[in-house]
Amino acid sequence: MFISPAYAQSIFGSGASGMMQFAPLVLIFVVFYFLLIRPQQQRQKQAKAMLSALRRGDRVVTAGGIIGTVAKVVSDTEVAIDIAENTRVRVVRSTITQVLAKTEPASKSKDAQSDDDKDAEAVKGD
Repeated sequence: MFISPAYAQSIFGSGASGMMQFAPLVLIFVVFYFLLIRPQQQRQKQAKAMLSALRRGDRVVTAGGIIGTVAKVVSDTEVAIDIAENTRVRVVRSTITQVLAKTEPASKSKDAQSDDDKDAEAVKGD
């Protein structure tokens, strides 16, 4: 009567239109990957490298905004930080958000360097 018959469209109707329906979804995923996912993975990798390279003497900022100097690396998960004179705090390593200043690696003592210089001169003289 007033109801017209409905004809269902086949999902295999035309091959090109089926692929064209998924093309925008693929394009959206590609855009999300390059604009959101990949940069976030790179930031996580940099943060992990920064935390693994922490050593005594580095000036750091914690997530709570406390600025201090690394006094001791306690374990893989904890660091002792001097925040004021005679005030040392143990913090979880993952709460460190930024390294303000890196310290130079410990160098040889002057006596050891002068011995090395003498050895180098002796080799040159031979």
